[in-house]
Amino acid sequence: MNAPGQHLALPLSGLIFALLAPGSSEGGAEALWLNDWQARLLSRPGEPALAWQSWCDTPPPADLRLHELVSRLGLSCAETLALALAASVELDVMAGRVVAWLQSPTGAARPTAGLVMTLAASLDGNAPERHLAALIAGPARDCGLLLLEGDTRPLPETALRTPPPVALALADLPSGWPGVQVGLSDPPALPPSLLAQAARYAAALTSNPQALAIRCGHPREARAVARVLAEALGREAAFIGSDAPAGLGSWLELCGRVPVCCLEPAPGEQRALPALPGYRGPLLVAAGPDGSFLHDGAPVANWRVPVPPADERVALWQVAAGDAALARQLGEDYRHASGRIHELARAGRFQGVLEGSPGMSLDRIARAARNGAAAELGTLAELLPETIDASALVLPAALHAELEALALRCTGRDRLAPQLGPATRARYRPGVRALLYGPSGTGKTLAVGWLATRLGLPLYRVDLASVTSKYIGETEKNLAQLFARAEHAEVVLMFDEADALFGKRTEVKDANDRYANAQTNYLLQRIESFEGITILTSNSRARFDSAFTRRLDAIIEFPLPAPDERRALWLAHLGDGHALPLADINRLAAACDLAGGHIRNAVLVAAVSARAESRPINYADIVAGVVAECRKLGKQPPHGLLREPP
Repeated sequence: MNAPGQHLALPLSGLIFALLAPGSSEGGAEALWLNDWQARLLSRPGEPALAWQSWCDTPPPADLRLHELVSRLGLSCAETLALALAASVELDVMAGRVVAWLQSPTGAARPTAGLVMTLAASLDGNAPERHLAALIAGPARDCGLLLLEGDTRPLPETALRTPPPVALALADLPSGWPGVQVGLSDPPALPPSLLAQAARYAAALTSNPQALAIRCGHPREARAVARVLAEALGREAAFIGSDAPAGLGSWLELCGRVPVCCLEPAPGEQRALPALPGYRGPLLVAAGPDGSFLHDGAPVANWRVPVPPADERVALWQVAAGDAALARQLGEDYRHASGRIHELARAGRFQGVLEGSPGMSLDRIARAARNGAAAELGTLAELLPETIDASALVLPAALHAELEALALRCTGRDRLAPQLGPATRARYRPGVRALLYGPSGTGKTLAVGWLATRLGLPLYRVDLASVTSKYIGETEKNLAQLFARAEHAEVVLMFDEADALFGKRTEVKDANDRYANAQTNYLLQRIESFEGITILTSNSRARFDSAFTRRLDAIIEFPLPAPDERRALWLAHLGDGHALPLADINRLAAACDLAGGHIRNAVLVAAVSARAESRPINYADIVAGVVAECRKLGKQPPHGLLREPP
């Protein structure tokens, strides 16, 4: 006879197999395996019911997770037996063979509802049909712990299974869920103010579990914050999509993980968060700045993650770069969030390895940023990585001074408002918006490149073809994604030919006009709230809506160059590879009223002819280039190009 309480050390699945034992050796290895369980657990009449009651009162260590789940969800006897047996089949090869042998001739390796309801009836004396109803419509099935297979079969012949990750979690084994990412690799360091705020949110969510949307400029940054918040809750973050497979909620609860939905809705779009039956804790959302969320029919609270203040940025750069002077310069002059600092520091170290000398410097980090490091704007914008030196920018002194003032505004934008009055601070945002307008070829794009180089920031030109869409709402969605990622990455965003997007609103005559005006309204509002640097270029200021000019910090006109500027432009484009006397260059500057872009094209045409004959550029080559450029512009070549006879 077994010692009293001996069955307590064995799992519930062992009791089930003991009840299923045939009592004879007929049947081979399967029968012997079952008889062994019976010998270890049952030795006298009535002991199965006692063993079941003892398991309910004091479960063995191997079944603590199962017992806690049963108590929390209020699972019936049949559901408990089915879950224990189904989990055992998923993990134990012999258990599957035995179940298939017992259910011959169907041969199903997973237990059927008929097998489980018969077992449950033998333990508590209730009618088998009552146990069948609990299996089909009880909380175990509602939470995805038990799944039905073979819907075309009669109910007693329907196979029951549990998701493999749930089976592993019940056995206290490491388990993951396909498509669910647990934790983050190489997470960025976060500033103390953000950690303190995460602790406050964790305390609130502990006493009142609910959904919380973490709003950030880029989903990666939001995921890093969600991870910290989950750790403050004493759990681990599990990143999921918009769908929740059956059983996921129970798996999250068993593993002590916090679900983090990674969603990025469009402006005005409302997304319903997935239901997670079996999960009792808070639900986090890693999202961008746009859209809204519903959970159980109620709006979701928002936490908008701010960019760290300058002193915390300096500390983060100190950790990432290890250079106090460099950290102070980077932290005070650039509004990088913690994730961006982490990524740029890694890119700067990689740049040092490429250049053959380890270590970081401001130039290396700037080059890494201009090469597109960690700025994920996708296909919505094109990276312009060229470095534009001041020597390449030939402009009048007054215009150059305006650009210098714009550069100072960009570098000081984060430290500007605190020193001013409350009326200025009330609605101040550190974004900078400027419009450069003037005829084609006057150097607007080149000036934006110089500004980005001067600031040490990457320059992205918005691809209007990728942003705009014929489908209603898609353009706004693309722009929202673009602004959010650009804000996170701290880049210079250039809208070339910006009047195509920011043009005047029209009188509403049909649905197309209404949609176009709504798109313009969204742009006007979003560019005002954008905390990055936006530069717009256009050939004409008059094409913009009047309400838009108020939102601009600078409007700079690029006029056609005067003769002195044209002379400097010819010299800057020709370089040293020419044989033109100064008199010819003066003649070109005086006679050809071409802008810098057209002068560049003329020089390239001349260089082709000179290179073909392996000689320097001469005056005849330049004249041919000017004639070709004038033909493209639809104008007559100037008569002053001809040399006077000696």
